[in-house]
Amino acid sequence: MSEDINILGIESSCDETAAAVVCNGRQVKSSVVASQVDIHARFGGVVPEVASRAHIEAIYPVISEAVEKSGVALGDIDAIAVANQPGLTVALIVGVTAAKTLAFALEKPLIAINHIHAHLQAAMLAEENVELPAVAMVVSGGHTSLFDCESALDLTLMGSTIDDAAGEAFDKVAKILGLPYPGGPSIEKAAKNGNPKAVHFPRSMLGKESLDFSFSGIKTAVLYHCQGQDMKGENRAASMSEQEVADIAASFQAAVVEVLVKKTQRAAKKINAKTVLLGGGVAANTTFRNALEDMCNGEGLKLLTAPRSLCTDNAVMIASLAYYKYEAKMFADLSLEPSARS
Repeated sequence: MSEDINILGIESSCDETAAAVVCNGRQVKSSVVASQVDIHARFGGVVPEVASRAHIEAIYPVISEAVEKSGVALGDIDAIAVANQPGLTVALIVGVTAAKTLAFALEKPLIAINHIHAHLQAAMLAEENVELPAVAMVVSGGHTSLFDCESALDLTLMGSTIDDAAGEAFDKVAKILGLPYPGGPSIEKAAKNGNPKAVHFPRSMLGKESLDFSFSGIKTAVLYHCQGQDMKGENRAASMSEQEVADIAASFQAAVVEVLVKKTQRAAKKINAKTVLLGGGVAANTTFRNALEDMCNGEGLKLLTAPRSLCTDNAVMIASLAYYKYEAKMFADLSLEPSARS
């Protein structure tokens, strides 16, 4: 029996400071997340400089707590993994600096992880044998991407957003409707009491073969609906009834979900996929999960979705994916730098 490999993962790509210890890529020994949602709520979105300062304050306490809860002595950690791309550079640099410091001090391998790819690992965490090929979708505040997945480390980008990510559109529409940040949960909550057919918002498919996404148009359509085509009227959202807001939220959500599901179906047919993987913050949306499940059932596809606790940013997914890089001896050196893009 091979020796257990314990990896400490660190995540600071946006507004969560997270650390986790995962054994052999699957056994979660600890997971600690310090969220900044309350800090950024007053601004209606993430402010990079504010996020960076909060990461600096939280990073070492979060790492210490994760190691302590894992029951693995710091010196017995086999490798240090960190998300170094993509994300907010001023946020990523905090995690990368902490990881490089630990790797140097402990004389352990350093593993660089792509944050988007890690979201997909969260969907595969509970499944030992994933039938491949798979269409893998990450839907979050910063990313809406489709991949052809041949293995945990073999991902080929098939399509991505050309403007707003789906989660970003949720945040912006929530702001238009006067709903709290973050927008995803607020829109979903309001939509439960709304009619998804009350307002017809556009579905931007970008052509019959396209696997890219565009959500700026639907965001603008909601804005026009609330403020008029000339944008000179007052935002009616403030005077709308709760039912009107719910109807708009439900109609907007239905349009976004329809595009996401149809694009996934299109991608699956293109590569003759056997499985669909889903990760990212928007993957927690029940309406989306149910619609994607219905499509997969109809197409004979297996759907693997990240558990809700691992849809938002976390370090479990970082440490889990790092195990496969560890096995392949894909290590980084101490010159590792953060990158805003993949």
